[in-house]
Amino acid sequence: MIASARRGFEKVDISAVVAYTIAVKEDGELNLMRKAAAITSEVFNKFFKERVMEIVDADEKVRHSKLAESVEKAIEEKKYLSGADPSTVEMCYPPIIQSGGNYNLKFSVVSDKNHMHFGAITCAMGIRYKSYCSNLVRTLMVDPPQEVQDNYTFLLQLQEELLKELRHGVKLCEVYAAVMDVVKKQKPELLNKITKNLGFAMGIEFREGSLVINSKNQHRLKKGMVFSINVGFSDLTNKEGKKPEERTYALFIGDTVLVDEDGPAAILTSVKKKVKNVGIFLKNEDEEEEEEEKDEAEDLLGRSSRAAALLTERTRNELTAEEKRRAHQKELAMQLNEEAKRRLTEQKGEQQIQKARKSNVSYKNPSLMPKEPHIREMKIYIDKKYETVIMPVFGIATPFHIATIKNISMSVEGDYTYLRINFYCPGSALGRNEGNIFPNPEATFVKEITYRASNMKTPGEQTVPALNLQNAFRIIKEVQKRYKTREAEEKEKEGIVKQDSLIINLNRSNPKLKDLYIRPNIAQKRMQGSLEAHVNGFRFTSVRGDKVDILYNNIKHALFQPCDGEMIIVLHFHLKNAIMFGKKRHTDVQFYTEVGEITTDLGKHQHMHDRDDLYAEQMEREMRHKLKTAFKNFIEKVEALTKEELEFEVPFRDLGFNGAPYRSTCLLQPTSSALVNCTEWPPFVVTLDEVELIHFERVQFHLKNFDMVIVYKDYSKKVTMINAIPVASLDPIKEWLNSCDLKYTEGVQSLNWTKIMKTIVDDPEGFFEQGGWSFLEPEGEGSDAEVGESESEIEDETFNPSEDEYEEEEEDSDEDYSSEAEESDYSKESMGSEEESGKDWDELEEEARKADRESRYEEEEEQSRSLSRKRKGPAHSSSRRSSHSRSPGRSSGPPKKKRK
Repeated sequence: MIASARRGFEKVDISAVVAYTIAVKEDGELNLMRKAAAITSEVFNKFFKERVMEIVDADEKVRHSKLAESVEKAIEEKKYLSGADPSTVEMCYPPIIQSGGNYNLKFSVVSDKNHMHFGAITCAMGIRYKSYCSNLVRTLMVDPPQEVQDNYTFLLQLQEELLKELRHGVKLCEVYAAVMDVVKKQKPELLNKITKNLGFAMGIEFREGSLVINSKNQHRLKKGMVFSINVGFSDLTNKEGKKPEERTYALFIGDTVLVDEDGPAAILTSVKKKVKNVGIFLKNEDEEEEEEEKDEAEDLLGRSSRAAALLTERTRNELTAEEKRRAHQKELAMQLNEEAKRRLTEQKGEQQIQKARKSNVSYKNPSLMPKEPHIREMKIYIDKKYETVIMPVFGIATPFHIATIKNISMSVEGDYTYLRINFYCPGSALGRNEGNIFPNPEATFVKEITYRASNMKTPGEQTVPALNLQNAFRIIKEVQKRYKTREAEEKEKEGIVKQDSLIINLNRSNPKLKDLYIRPNIAQKRMQGSLEAHVNGFRFTSVRGDKVDILYNNIKHALFQPCDGEMIIVLHFHLKNAIMFGKKRHTDVQFYTEVGEITTDLGKHQHMHDRDDLYAEQMEREMRHKLKTAFKNFIEKVEALTKEELEFEVPFRDLGFNGAPYRSTCLLQPTSSALVNCTEWPPFVVTLDEVELIHFERVQFHLKNFDMVIVYKDYSKKVTMINAIPVASLDPIKEWLNSCDLKYTEGVQSLNWTKIMKTIVDDPEGFFEQGGWSFLEPEGEGSDAEVGESESEIEDETFNPSEDEYEEEEEDSDEDYSSEAEESDYSKESMGSEEESGKDWDELEEEARKADRESRYEEEEEQSRSLSRKRKGPAHSSSRRSSHSRSPGRSSGPPKKKRK
């Protein structure tokens, strides 16, 4: 019956209709194709072209197939992939390299095993990124004759015409006809040499057979279609060729292009293709000899001029880059102040409503108080239900809520036990979060109460009176601990946004990773578990059965830290809103597994060629590769499951720098949207979109390290400090920040950021009227320095005496001289200290030796004088004594300094 029913239907092939429908790419698909085109361009420019030039320069013999294999291996290296993950990149087809007269301008051929000939070398390569294709074709020419250059220039002209015709609404056959008309008019002899079609649509499929640019295709172009356009001439004859492989050549160029609405199609593979860019021009032997002679002459004249010219050119380029960076930073500074002013103006009306603290009332009226015997007997009673301590005060049972009790202490002195209870009251030392616990601060408060009870048992009583105080002390401690624990939990829950429920996917093929640890730990001891991706989020299930759910829409940053250079491999989630587990709130959750041994047994005997060690290293390498592959597969499946809404970022290790955001130094690595460190705990994640500016502190020539301050757009948020960054990282950090359009400043001092941010928040309008963040600019410091220099110059001028004053000082009388000698000892000591403050040990020792010699000379002179006095009599001695006594008087004072 089914067979008879089928006979009545006609089968129609709808593949062409479906291909035409999905040929228009969405924005997400276009981004992937742009990335694929960028990778293709990088591989061609940085690897293939450079390799061909090396081969030509060294005159190597390399087979086409070997060169094609090296291109396939190049896509495994990160440096050619524009930051893409190598596991997401693959070739659309094996690279096609042809030369030496054997050309076939199709994408279904393979590179032969012939050696590369230094003539026209065609290369076609297509790279696929996350399943989306791109294509690039170029012809490199070694010493091309003028005729070959002319044909190549004409080929470029045809491609330009093709790009102009690729517009929205134009038929593919009309595009083909327009290009053929140009060939007929300008070079009709090449009409039978041109490729049969001029390109095809591409996407996930490398070649859409129903959307080929030829003379018969009636489909119309639409905006958003991506084409691989390929124009070439085959079987061309080189009249100047002497060898068979030189006589026949082909020219082939192709690009990945995007169809636009009005203008010509946009080229996505931005690889230059003019003759000067693809031509490799070698020098003849005569030219080389002339060049060598010229070089020798230059060497004789001296290399210094060339070196100076090279240095000047290099310096000029560096200065230009620095000037560009400064100009960009200047623009960012203007934008920063304007945007901040506008943002603060908008937020002016929004005032944060502080949540009123609930007042703890034990009993609304006295009738609700318990009727216990302890209360009637004027003993301390603790009501656990209402968390209240009922104490006798002046013979009246008075309730105090446990929240009003600050602390209690108990001591035994002699025959008595003392219980001291301290209460919170205005003016007492409060904790950080206990400032608003007094609904009526003007009321009368009890600061402390001390109770005393005897340790001696009185006749007729079964227990000692102090037992009540001991029980009260124990129970109050228990109730207080329970109350504080509950309050801490409630405080953790404050501000927690209620999450949607996780929708479980019952399909067993869900993306899943096993044997992972979670940080922070769910319990005191770390436990393994598995991470599974469901419809709207992840679920981590520990071996004990604990569950932690993380929803996709609550993830701000999903980070993947590979195990390259690390001892752990990590999946880290930085959340928009905190989640609760383990009775605490967390905004950072990560799942990791260890790679290799984190600890090493130093007592173990080790040998360089120990087989066990070599085997262990090999096993560790295999384990690393296995884990990396498993994590990447998991990430790819999750991204496919979420339709690219959740995208994992991989930190750029090459841009990383060392710093200490917390207590220890770690490697901080940028991603496309954040600055992170996931391997150490606690983790460090700063979202770049939330950053207002970066300020570098302690940037001085003689210091090896500097600090980095991150100021957020939310001025009420505390700034983040990263300490002890090596000075060598300063320029790379500046370059990275500049590329991210982030404003940075630097200074030599550490600033009080708490005070600065409080000043800004208190008066934002006044702050921006005075120039805003421009006070951090180094120009401001320079102006202050200039002012300081000018003031010091004025001071120097005021202390410069004139020549007349100098002469007057020289002609001072003996009275002035002696008056200086009569100055206080303090002035002498201070003057001496000023003179000797700058002398070193050698100078001081020399002065000591000189003083010893002078003292010995004076003693000898004194002895000779005393002998002469004895010989000549008293008259002469008195006259000598008077003359001798005068001379010390003149020299007793310090020698007068000449003022300069």
